[in-house]
Amino acid sequence: MNEVVTFGCRLNFYESELIKEALKKAKRENVVVVHSCAVTNEAERQVKQKIRQIYKNDPSREIIVVGCAVQLDPESYSNIPGVSKVLGNQDKLRTENYLLSDDKILINDNHQVSELEFALIDKFKNRSRAFIKVQNGCNHSCTFCSITKARGNNKSVPINNIIEQIKIFVANGYQEVVFTGVDITDFGTDLFSKPSLGSMVRRVLKDVPELKRLRLSSIDVAEVDDELMDLIINESRFMPYLHLSLQSGNNLILKRMKRRHSKEQVIEFCHKVKSLRYNVAYGADIIAGFPTETDEMFQDTVNLLKEINAVYLHAFPYSKRKSTPAARMPQVPENVRKERVKSLREINKTMMNNFYQSLIGTKQSVLVEQNNIGRAENFALVKLTSKTQAKSIVKAIIMGMENDYLIGNVLS
Repeated sequence: MNEVVTFGCRLNFYESELIKEALKKAKRENVVVVHSCAVTNEAERQVKQKIRQIYKNDPSREIIVVGCAVQLDPESYSNIPGVSKVLGNQDKLRTENYLLSDDKILINDNHQVSELEFALIDKFKNRSRAFIKVQNGCNHSCTFCSITKARGNNKSVPINNIIEQIKIFVANGYQEVVFTGVDITDFGTDLFSKPSLGSMVRRVLKDVPELKRLRLSSIDVAEVDDELMDLIINESRFMPYLHLSLQSGNNLILKRMKRRHSKEQVIEFCHKVKSLRYNVAYGADIIAGFPTETDEMFQDTVNLLKEINAVYLHAFPYSKRKSTPAARMPQVPENVRKERVKSLREINKTMMNNFYQSLIGTKQSVLVEQNNIGRAENFALVKLTSKTQAKSIVKAIIMGMENDYLIGNVLS
């Protein structure tokens, strides 16, 4: 029996479904594909630990390692005992590369690829929301990031392909689709007519009226155009949850990161959206302890998160990535980075609790996932008190809280 073990982002999880199909077509058996992540050193440590664990538990299984970490450093993975082959980000999606061969390392240059290879999939095992890759790669060069090198430049999926894939998902019972990629707000800049993300979303909603809910995995406020803003504010099928790629709340640190937004832009954007769509909720990615970050600079980040009420937080300590400009900057001690992440998570716990408390007594539309647990439109996690069908959307009144869940009674 084959297995795909996935680390990292939603884009990886989407591509893992394509890898499963490639293994089937290649008629392989007893293969474990480890789909790697390279966003931090900790992510790579976990990948390598998993590979060694698989080999220790069953040395007879063939291990193939694919993805970003392999793209950046193929030899360090091909030399791990038990690994038979490593495949880069372009190579991992091709069926022929999973056939038995003597080629142990297959890594093509992402920057030589002019367009995305696209394949259709039917479903996601054990998932009620379907992810779809709308673009890959990034044209920007944040000083802390190695993913541009791992994924290449921005490449967008043609709109007709996106619509075709969504129609298949809808036909198979999916009511919510999540657009994912490396920098999805840069969608379309490489396509012939240069359609924006906003225009693409509008066409998808028009051409697939059966789709009930559409969500973005993350956005960069510096790239939100008027059309996307109009959809965020006025389109009921566009989910009122925005995960912002912030990284910091201090303008000097943002400049040293080579980010394209300022603290003031974030605040203006969030306040404008909130004033026009009251039920919107925000999440944020934050890097704590970026080189040169002082206590005062870190406090700016805390203040920004409170100012915009970013209740969903993905915070991690800065990770020094080889050959990035930030790796050459004066480093913040590792223990300070970890303490700042701990502090952020404690603050976020209070913010999340307050947000959930504010939802008690309200009616929420919940997409049911597994075990009678689902997501409200604002991404709140709701545990339903009665048995409900996965993939269905139900109306529930929020009765209270229990640990990390809201408790909802399904309305008939």
